[in-house]
Amino acid sequence: MREVRTLYVDNGEDGVRLDRWFKRRWPHLNHIQIQKLARSGQIRVDGARVKPDTRLSAGSQVRVPPLPEAQERREKDGIDPREAAFARSLVLYEDEEVLALNKPSGLAVQGGTKTHKHVDRLLSAWGEGLERPRLVHRLDRDTSGVLVLGKTPGAAAKLAGAFAKRRTQKIYWALVAGFPKPPEGVLELPLIKKGIGDRELVVPAELGHENAEAAETEFVMLARAADKAAWMALWPHTGRTHQLRAHMLAMGHPILGDPKYNTEASEALSGGLKLQLHARRLVLPHPSRGTLMLEAPLSPEMRAGFERFGFDEHEADPEPFSRRKR
Repeated sequence: MREVRTLYVDNGEDGVRLDRWFKRRWPHLNHIQIQKLARSGQIRVDGARVKPDTRLSAGSQVRVPPLPEAQERREKDGIDPREAAFARSLVLYEDEEVLALNKPSGLAVQGGTKTHKHVDRLLSAWGEGLERPRLVHRLDRDTSGVLVLGKTPGAAAKLAGAFAKRRTQKIYWALVAGFPKPPEGVLELPLIKKGIGDRELVVPAELGHENAEAAETEFVMLARAADKAAWMALWPHTGRTHQLRAHMLAMGHPILGDPKYNTEASEALSGGLKLQLHARRLVLPHPSRGTLMLEAPLSPEMRAGFERFGFDEHEADPEPFSRRKR
């Protein structure tokens, strides 16, 4: 971009930091570049000098100076037509503000040191800069199902706000070892992270631990296969890392196929199954109108578990939590 422009802060971006506002529009900019532009006074908000961590207000005018051009992506970092077609094949729902994908098991949402294939990279299929959809929540690599993104900065801010303010209903399906008694209820169990890197686990926190994070999961058993396994509907009221996996293990009914949160009995029962956890349904406010209800069909990994234990997805209660007394 070679000219000076004045842009307005969207209503859905109220309170967003200046540096993050820039990164949403021009992902190729790094923090140092934004910091230099702000320090030199080239970036201004309502005519005044600002710092990168300044919180923006809806309706404010942002002076955007000529910006460095994005370097052409290295071939190994770009996506080819086959990858773009794959990304498009994952679409469950799309309009001018919202994109919903059916994330496959095994595909990470974001990249890392050893992770080069991930959803965030595949979003190049929709374009770059303002055209690039934005992540507003996460799913574990091995969890399949509904993943929602915002297609504009304002839509992304509103969707992220819905998750932060718990205005969403996220229903997961899981196959677990044994079956809970009682078959429905709410587990309130604070969690804490322990370990480093690949060995990090989320475990129940000791009472009063300063780093404990409140975690609450509502559960309903949908069906059982003798005494071996149960098909569960899980609704996490909070969004802690690995919450469902850690909570089910703490209940004594680990999710089958889980390589980290397991017992000897659940490992033996899994018998080669992949993680049996699927983000089945997501209900949340649309950024500009009404309510979205999104459902993802069973992944091949989950279908293998259903077939092994004789569960039929068509027998599921469509509103498994509506019958519970609150």
